[in-house]
Amino acid sequence: MSETSPTDPLAEAFEAQRDRLRAVAHRMLGSHADAEDVVQDAWLRLSRQDTAGIHNLAGWLTTVVGRISLDVLRSRQTRPEASYDDRLPELVVAVDDGAAPEDDVALADSVGLALLVVLDSLRPSERLAFVLHDLFAVPFDEIGQILGRSTDAAKMLASRARRKVQTTERPKAVGREQREVVQAFLAAARRGDFEGLLRVLDPEVRLTADTPDGAVVVLGATQVAAGARLSAGAAGRGREVLVSGLPGIVSWREDGTPLSVMAFTVVGGRITAIAVVTDPARLASMDLPDQG
Repeated sequence: MSETSPTDPLAEAFEAQRDRLRAVAHRMLGSHADAEDVVQDAWLRLSRQDTAGIHNLAGWLTTVVGRISLDVLRSRQTRPEASYDDRLPELVVAVDDGAAPEDDVALADSVGLALLVVLDSLRPSERLAFVLHDLFAVPFDEIGQILGRSTDAAKMLASRARRKVQTTERPKAVGREQREVVQAFLAAARRGDFEGLLRVLDPEVRLTADTPDGAVVVLGATQVAAGARLSAGAAGRGREVLVSGLPGIVSWREDGTPLSVMAFTVVGGRITAIAVVTDPARLASMDLPDQG
């Protein structure tokens, strides 16, 4: 919620930038809540600043949001579980009625779960350079100032990040083939069919789980398949959904409370990534469909 005053010229100028700043922070952090906090922090800093020396408000605010976001990313990496990943970006769950995700306005964000997962694999400095330059056209000299690096160093960071993003094959719109792969995975999990699971899992599949105890990352088909057999019971009480545009499933406990949300990235007929949320607090905050 904004704490700016619409009658204040400085506040009006800030409000004109708010949506863009929120977009920058969201792509940096993968969380709408964190993005809102960063934007509000930027407003508080601006309100305490002598604005006479600010000749380009949009540029100044972008720099501030970039620096605050960079600090957040770096602080996340100090947590033990962040050696692989931090936490899943916010997930948008919708009923899977067979429509393409681009038909749903709620899923029309130009940066979906698949790209956010790729961005999460970048180092903070790489992510900032890529997001600010490639998505928001911020000049490299300004990015260098935020990072405390030279312009050439900022260019190299963005180039390195760009290669990582481009070499990660992106999933296509959810179609029958993707749904069939997910259904085969769930069926194999219910049967405890280890070989069947391996057939639909990419050898380098990555499972990221948001649990009550923090983030958990499992790498490799063998480990993911073993875990899927152990948790197969939940798959039988689920409903197919779209999760941020990816095929997924919501599962419920016997008493009707949500048990988990799973999203599957399917590329080339195999599952390359699985995102799982089992944290009750986070599940409670999500807008989930009825059990159906």
